[in-house]
Parts: sequence; C-alpha cells; structure tokens
Amino acid sequence: MARFTYRCPLRWSDLDAFGHVNNARFLTLYEEARVALFFNVAKESGMVFEEGVVIARHEIDYKRPVDYVESVRVEMWVGEISNSSFTILYEMFDEDALVSSAKSVAVMYDLEARRPRRVRAEEREYLETWQG
Repeated sequence: MARFTYRCPLRWSDLDAFGHVNNARFLTLYEEARVALFFNVAKESGMVFEEGVVIARHEIDYKRPVDYVESVRVEMWVGEISNSSFTILYEMFDEDALVSSAKSVAVMYDLEARRPRRVRAEEREYLETWQG
C-alpha cells in the first residue's frame, strides 16, 4: 500500500482550554496533509486537479488526546475510487502513538457548472498510485 506521509506542525492556536489539540483542529491538520498530496505533490508529478475537488463527508475517530508537540505525522492513502468520487483514509500519530483515524469522501467537481463531474483517466491514474 502506498502511503503519503506528511509532518504537520502544531500551533498554539490548535490547543483547547485543556492544553490538547482541539477536536475541530484535527480536520485542519488532515486538510493540510490532503492539500500537500493532491495539490503540491500532484503538481510536482505533472498532475493538476484543475476543475475542482470538494469534500462531501468526513469521519473521525479520536483515539487519545494530543498535547502540544512540535508536529504530528499524518499518513494517508486513497481507498475506493468511483466514477465521480474517491475516499481518502488517514491516520495521525504523535511520535509512534496512533491518535486518530479518519476518512473523507472527495467528489470531483466542475466549479463553473457547479455540479459533480467524472474522474478523468489521468486523475484516476494518479489516485491509483496512492491506493491502498
């Protein structure tokens, strides 16, 4: 299985009143990893998701709190790929401890027409390189 690994720095603003990373901030951390893979790494390899991708669903399982540390490690990979959507699976680690797992459903989207669109062949090929 091909996993993308991203080191995500934490900020003081990520913490809640108890000194733990706020539950809503987990989505932001997962988003940073997703942007790195689907925009930065994709662009470096010649793949550009030009028309758009939107998130239709998120699911997060919290395993344990995360105190302030320099960074967390997000590992992610692509699950199912359908005609117009795909799933992204994530695991977040504080050192070697699994702190959260998550799943997002992403839908290919035509921003101009404001509607879902089909996954193009080149997009599918890129997604398949990260499929687990």
